[in-house]
Amino acid sequence: MAVIPWIAFVVGIVLVVLTWASVLETTVVPRGSRTSLTALILRVLRLPVRLVSSGVDDFERRDRLRAYASAAYLISTLLAWLLLFLVGFAFMLWPYSTDVGEAFRISGSSMFTLGIAAPHDSVPIAIVYVAAMTGLIVITLQIAYLPVVYAAYNRRETLVTMLEGLAGSPGWGPEILVRSAVIDNLDGVGDMYDRWMEWAADVSESHTAYPVLLYFRSPSAQRSWVISLLSILDAGAMHLSLCPVSVPAPARNMMRIGYLAFRQLAAAIDHPVASDPSPDDDIHLTVDDFLQAAERARRAGMQFEREPEAAWAHFKGWRVNYEAAAYALAAELDVVPALWSGPRLRPGPPLSPVSPQDRLSVSVEGTEIRRVGDLRRQRRAALQHGPGRHRDAAADSAREDDAG
Repeated sequence: MAVIPWIAFVVGIVLVVLTWASVLETTVVPRGSRTSLTALILRVLRLPVRLVSSGVDDFERRDRLRAYASAAYLISTLLAWLLLFLVGFAFMLWPYSTDVGEAFRISGSSMFTLGIAAPHDSVPIAIVYVAAMTGLIVITLQIAYLPVVYAAYNRRETLVTMLEGLAGSPGWGPEILVRSAVIDNLDGVGDMYDRWMEWAADVSESHTAYPVLLYFRSPSAQRSWVISLLSILDAGAMHLSLCPVSVPAPARNMMRIGYLAFRQLAAAIDHPVASDPSPDDDIHLTVDDFLQAAERARRAGMQFEREPEAAWAHFKGWRVNYEAAAYALAAELDVVPALWSGPRLRPGPPLSPVSPQDRLSVSVEGTEIRRVGDLRRQRRAALQHGPGRHRDAAADSAREDDAG
């Protein structure tokens, strides 16, 4: 019987070392790799969340339920660490205690600095000091860890919320081009592509280093960071395929950073995808869906440099890089079922974005609004073709305004 406590002593050392590795990897070391213990905690928690939410038909109720999953993961991780440290130090104290019950009392008293039980020999006292230090450090690291996580969450959601005015709610890539074309602002989406390129890099780094962020949901059930990134990539892919000459230069860089972010994040939830798919590979989105969206953009005022039928091959070549990863994340996280975002845990029809109603003031004629829009396009074209033409267009515009 005297051998069993010493075997437990060795097991206790292993438990303490493995748990420390998990603590440091989660809260201190900014890397995407995870120990088997950290991955096990997340995997164990994901199973009941999926089982419970699978029985709820209404998406908004499922969203409210899943909103607590991230908090449950944080609390469960802390409790798992403390429990494993408690068991590990108790096993290490067992050979120096009268029985295993006393070893657990001393371990618990030491970790939570209660002082209700203490050993007398030098070796177990050293173990007690280490246990006390461990309890304090783990709780301190967890407290310091939360502001880092929530700061990354706030950075993510700021741009997601801003996109709602451009892509609708829930987001949809073609809607970005439609709304930009309606207000004659397709040239202005270049700045948006720039910001989303930085956003994708930030989210890729932070959500890989702190995987719990993947499960933090947006404040509104109709918004999701997955759908937002998918929407901006679809908008960029359509823009590049339909307007290859006039598309803003940042679009290509944004596409590259965006689909690499999707692949990295899909791997973080154990859904690796092809790292270099062929442009000829099939995708789930159909050519009819693309053509309908392109015609909607054309009706909104977007001028194509390539017909949609010919642009489909180019759009497909872009989308094949991120569709599988985006669908895997959308299904695993059960985000809002937006258009072009793939299947979900509970089957149901996709939700179209809610578009604002186009209202005209009774005091302003629609023809006048269209005339001003055409005038803006002429001036922009003049700027693109040189200062001389710009002056001519400006003079013509002034004469038109005087005549009006």
